[in-house]
Amino acid sequence: MAMDVVDYEVRGAEMQFVEIELDPGEAAIGEAGSLMFMDAGIEMDTVFGDGSKQQGGFFGKLLGAGKRLITGESLFTTVYTNQASGKKRVAFAAPYPGKILPMDLRSLGGTLLCQKDSFLCAARGVSLGVAFQQKLSVGFFGGEGFIMQRLDGDGLAFVHAGGTVVKRELQPGQTLLIDTGCVVAYTPSVEFEIQYVGKIKTALFGGEGVFLAKMTGPGTVWLQSLPFSRLASRVFAAAPQLGGSREEGSLLGGFAGGGLLGSVLGGDDE
Repeated sequence: MAMDVVDYEVRGAEMQFVEIELDPGEAAIGEAGSLMFMDAGIEMDTVFGDGSKQQGGFFGKLLGAGKRLITGESLFTTVYTNQASGKKRVAFAAPYPGKILPMDLRSLGGTLLCQKDSFLCAARGVSLGVAFQQKLSVGFFGGEGFIMQRLDGDGLAFVHAGGTVVKRELQPGQTLLIDTGCVVAYTPSVEFEIQYVGKIKTALFGGEGVFLAKMTGPGTVWLQSLPFSRLASRVFAAAPQLGGSREEGSLLGGFAGGGLLGSVLGGDDE
């Protein structure tokens, strides 16, 4: 099923959003909670499954929704259809700092594998599925790279990556070792394996995890410098752990916030 052909513009630097222009009758699909704004005349409809036209009948919709549930996404997607007589625009915002990548599925062979939380929006007609890694080692130790989201179609899909994005073209037999969380997307021709870091000391104290993703060409791989899991762990580590209002910085920060000085001068109420 051919996808709608849409025009788009990616705006912003660190916190980007993509603005999609819809001709009369055209539609875009987006993840729940990704909408930024839309013009009057666009009708919003929440559907069961991925919203693609390939899903026929209740069983097809149920299967599509089940695939999305496995990848950790919502059972529902939202379809934005231009019901007006002129061009209208709808915009989708990135959930955290990074880059929005326009992926032309036709030029990529019709299929793209990406991290389960990286899909942002697409032209109507894209099919959102799930891809399990075939190798047993990936299943046991793959972590974020075990269950990937599969995008099928022949038009535009938009994927979000954290931080700075690097695109690598791998030649046949060429291998790249990557932190599993830094893999954003890759073409199906790339072979995905999990490799042990090799040394016990490095695994225990290196801070980079015990396993790495081994990507072997030919094909294309997109990498991100800031996986959301890494960002979330840093935010959690910096947050007050006991419910107090801890100040950042050194001893001077404690004085400035009144924490240590207040304790010394005021004492306990008891």
